[in-house]
Amino acid sequence: MHMAVHILEEAQRCLHCKVPQCQKGCPIHTPIPHVIRLMLDKKLDEAGWMLFENNPLTTVCSLVCNHENQCEGHCVLGRKGAPVHFSSIEHYISSTYSNKMVKGPAPSNGIRVAIIGSGPAGLTIAVILARKGYQVTIFEGKDKIGGVLRYGIPDFRLPKSVLDDFEYRHLRLKGIKVRPNTTIGGAIGIDDLFRDGYKAIFVGTGVWQPNALHIKGETLGHVHFAIHYLNNPDSFHLGERVIIIGAGNAAMDVARTAVRKGAREVVCFSRTSSVAASRHEFDYASLEGVTFLYNKAPVEIVDEGVIFEDVVEQPGGTFAHVEGSRALYPADSVIISISQGPRNRIVNTPKGIEVNARGLLVTDEEGHTTRPGVFASGDVVNGARTVVEAVEHSKHVAEAMDAYMRDLS
Repeated sequence: MHMAVHILEEAQRCLHCKVPQCQKGCPIHTPIPHVIRLMLDKKLDEAGWMLFENNPLTTVCSLVCNHENQCEGHCVLGRKGAPVHFSSIEHYISSTYSNKMVKGPAPSNGIRVAIIGSGPAGLTIAVILARKGYQVTIFEGKDKIGGVLRYGIPDFRLPKSVLDDFEYRHLRLKGIKVRPNTTIGGAIGIDDLFRDGYKAIFVGTGVWQPNALHIKGETLGHVHFAIHYLNNPDSFHLGERVIIIGAGNAAMDVARTAVRKGAREVVCFSRTSSVAASRHEFDYASLEGVTFLYNKAPVEIVDEGVIFEDVVEQPGGTFAHVEGSRALYPADSVIISISQGPRNRIVNTPKGIEVNARGLLVTDEEGHTTRPGVFASGDVVNGARTVVEAVEHSKHVAEAMDAYMRDLS
C-alpha cells in the first residue's frame, strides 16, 4: 500500500514551511520537514535516526496513526489539494533504517528498572531507559510483546513482522530482558520487585476489560466483545451474518477482519447519526462491503439476532427512544465494540497505589503514582487513547523516572 506512493516524488512536494503545521498537528512533534530534507539530501540514515530518537515506535506510528487528523491533516497543501503523505515517507525511512540498527546495549549504569506491560507506553519507556544504560526487564502478561499493537490491531493494518522486528532491534539487541506470560500481582508482585533491587517500576498495562452494554442477552453464546475477537480472530466462528454494535475504529477493525475471515454480511450499528471512526477506516470498511445503520440503540440480544430501537439525539448528549420502533435485526453473531477499561490485579493489590472511580491509575503529569518509585502512563492512566499519545506522554514519564532514580543514587 505504501509503495503505491512514489516516496521521493511525494517528499519533493514538501514546501519546507517556516512554521510547519504538520509538526504542530503531530502529537509527538516529529520534525517532519527536517526529516524530509535529510532524505532528499541522501542522508537517509540521519533521517531514520532522527525519527527513532524522537519516537521509538516510528515504524508502528507510520502505519497506525490517524494521519488525516494529525500531520497530513495540517499540511498546507491539503487545503487546496492532496497533503504530503508523510505516513508513507515515514514508513519508508523508518523501516529501511531499522534494518541497519545493530548497536548493542549502552554501557550499564547498574540500576534495575521493571516495566509492567509491553504496549506502546511500556515499550517507549523501556527503549528510552535502556539508551541511558538502565538494566530493563519487561513483564508481559501475554506470550508476545506489543500489547494492543499485537492483540488489538489487525494484521492488515499493522503486520506482526513490524513488532517482531522491533523486539529484535530494540529489545534483544539493547539487552532488554522480557518475561512473557508473567502477570505482576500473580505469583510475583510489586513488593517483590522492590525487594530484588528494582529502583523504579513502570505500569503500562493498558485497558483490556471490555465495556458491557448491560442489556438482556449479553451472555449468550453467539455474543462476543471486540477486544476478545481482535485478540485472536481465528478462534471465533462468527457465521455468515455479523452485527457489530458500535462504530469506532475498533469496530472498523472488527468489521474488516470479519469480512476477511469469511463473513458474508457485516453491519455496524451506531447510536449517533455518524461513525466515531476515522474517515479513512470508514471508507475502507465501506469499500470492503460493510454496511452502516445510524440512530439505533440495542434493547435486547436474542438467539436470532439483536432487537434495536430508533433513537433521537437530544441536546446535552442524551437520547430519546422512538416509541414503536423496535425491530429484530437477524445475525449469526453479535460483536460489542463500545471501548474498554482497565482490568488488572496490579491495580487493586499493592498498598499505596491509588485508582480513580473508573479504575484508572491516578498519576501526576510526570507519571508518578501515589506510591514512590511506581510510575504509570498510557491507557491505564488516560483511558483508551491513541498509540502516538501514549508514546508522547511516556517520553516525559521516562525522563521523570530517570530523574527519580538519579536522585536516589
